[in-house]
Amino acid sequence: MNNEVIVTCAVTGAGDTLGKHPEVPVTPEQISNAAIAAAKAGASVAHIHVRDPETGLGSRDVNLFKEVVERIRDSETDVVINLTAGMGGDWVPSEENPSMPGPGTDMIGPEERLAHVKEIHPEICSLDCGTMNFGNGNEIYISPPGYLREMASMIQEWGVKPELEVFELGQIRFAKQMIKEGLINEPPMFQICLGIPWGAEQTVDSMKVMKDELPTNASWASFGIGRMQMPMAAAAVAMGGNVRVGLEDNLYLEKGVLASNDQLVTRVIEIIQRMGSRVLSPKETRDKLKPVSYTHLTLPTNREV
Repeated sequence: MNNEVIVTCAVTGAGDTLGKHPEVPVTPEQISNAAIAAAKAGASVAHIHVRDPETGLGSRDVNLFKEVVERIRDSETDVVINLTAGMGGDWVPSEENPSMPGPGTDMIGPEERLAHVKEIHPEICSLDCGTMNFGNGNEIYISPPGYLREMASMIQEWGVKPELEVFELGQIRFAKQMIKEGLINEPPMFQICLGIPWGAEQTVDSMKVMKDELPTNASWASFGIGRMQMPMAAAAVAMGGNVRVGLEDNLYLEKGVLASNDQLVTRVIEIIQRMGSRVLSPKETRDKLKPVSYTHLTLPTNREV
């Protein structure tokens, strides 16, 4: 049982969700406002993707990331900023020639995947720890060992804490190998991602198996998607972990009722408190996770840090 819980809000993601929920944040202003609202509702960490303001599709434009982060920092809202570094690994083979990229491919190298992290220097960035089939079409997310080692080394050099996103057991195995090789500073931080096609199933059994394979000193969280977001959050707390909610993973507050990010944060905090636990503040979260780049930030003096 975890009595002191870190709540992450993943405010927008990069998926094709706009057609299902018109209030999914798209512009830098909307994304930053969503992160601020989630923090005011009690979220400790904001996990941030950006989208093309014209199309609504996921983007890796460094300037969009910069604008979102600057707006959050300028608002003097205290929240730990966690930027995605999972963009740029999408491969869709051409139907005419499967050895060549087809429509939907966005494949770049390690340094380019981290361009925004190098520029912005967030406290945390995600690191997707392996390759997997993604969705029901022909898309593959590619993140091979050589790329991951290079990315981990750069993240470490820049003083950013990696959130090791793992979608199945083999990815945990490789993450532990990177820790063994000294590419990941201890204590490590893991995110157990459940329910995404076609990684691990979103069940208590899957979470337990994956949690048991983590290093004993790891800080970890887990999330489910869709209607399993809250059940998986409760299971994570019961097993000693932290939680993640937000519109990246789930669009509904309850059946037929579209949610906002702050509503999802409020709901999961209610669950956590009913379980007898409390939510850590951003300051307490930094103390627990020890994101090393925190020492590089200039934070407002009129709020708790």
